[in-house]
Amino acid sequence: MTTLKSKIQTIEKPHQTMEEKMNTLRAGVLGSNDGILTVVGVLFSVAAATTNNFTIFIAGLADLLACAFSMAAGEYASVSSQSDTEKAAVAIEQKRLKTAKDDQIKEVQAFYEAKGVTSETALAIAKDLMHKKPLATIVNVKYDLELGHYMNPWAAAFASLFSAAFGGVFPLVTMILLPEAYKMTGTIIAVTIAVSITAFISAKLGDGKAKVAIIRNILIGLITMAIHYGIGQLF
Repeated sequence: MTTLKSKIQTIEKPHQTMEEKMNTLRAGVLGSNDGILTVVGVLFSVAAATTNNFTIFIAGLADLLACAFSMAAGEYASVSSQSDTEKAAVAIEQKRLKTAKDDQIKEVQAFYEAKGVTSETALAIAKDLMHKKPLATIVNVKYDLELGHYMNPWAAAFASLFSAAFGGVFPLVTMILLPEAYKMTGTIIAVTIAVSITAFISAKLGDGKAKVAIIRNILIGLITMAIHYGIGQLF
């Protein structure tokens, strides 16, 4: 029973690391923010040129779908490139284990010495780790990677896809449902609230200043709406 259980655990997909989860969440937050600003830009351009609700809706919906798929494709390409780079680094270190293992041991030793460990102790740790799990140790020390855990492009793509679509729904629904007299004002309020939320989450994820991020996002949103409204009025 124990042997069977250990075999099952060996072939099971490893749990996501915190970095993998944070990357997916980051893609979701950025996708949502882009969805909000991209859709509201088109809505303001069209609404400034026509009061026809159906025309406004179709333009906003088309842009929402285009933005969502564009964001997903961009995230997939970006994270795939990062994942390929990580796998290539692991492959290089795997080859070096056969040809330059002593150098790798010195690299691990230097890593622990930099953390304040004495040279003798660092060497002992390095030899022990490189004996027990050589590849996992060297990729963790050199690249801060956990062996077997690579950035997932599909997770980032789907997070970006759905969050961009969800973000774009806020201005679209507001613009369509509100009476004519309150369309612009109501949409501005909805977008301001939405981008404030995405800015706050983004700041917390990146250990940044929430107040600065919120003000920056609100200003970007207002400028986006003003520019697109001006274009709509012009044409």
